[in-house]
Amino acid sequence: MVRAAASSDVFNAVAEPRRRAILDYLAPHERPVGDVAQALGLAQPSVSKHLRVLREVDLVRVRRAGRQRLYRTNASALRPLHHWAGTFERFWGRQLRRIKERAESSNGSALEAGDQPDQPGKATGRTSPPSGGGTQTSS
Repeated sequence: MVRAAASSDVFNAVAEPRRRAILDYLAPHERPVGDVAQALGLAQPSVSKHLRVLREVDLVRVRRAGRQRLYRTNASALRPLHHWAGTFERFWGRQLRRIKERAESSNGSALEAGDQPDQPGKATGRTSPPSGGGTQTSS
């Protein structure tokens, strides 16, 4: 299967970890490319290339302020990612509920069995002292 170019859709654009880091960094405030490069420890030309890809799929918006270009995350363009991830969130929510129900039902029966003290073959949560009555030391 042929993989689409990074600039063709938001999924391919965010597949690159540095682009995700850029989106995270830009999410709270708009910032110039130099701030992004410095904060993420990347070279400015590299950040500019990543920002170009993010701009092409509309994940990042840019505005001029004098000679500076300020970049910001376009949250509405993240909607397709959010919807897609939501599918899996619902799946994991169901799975976790089932695990919780099983744990609670098996834990409840274990607690009931533990409530009956000193039954042979049943764990009571108590430990018996070592045989011989003394403490063991390592040699």
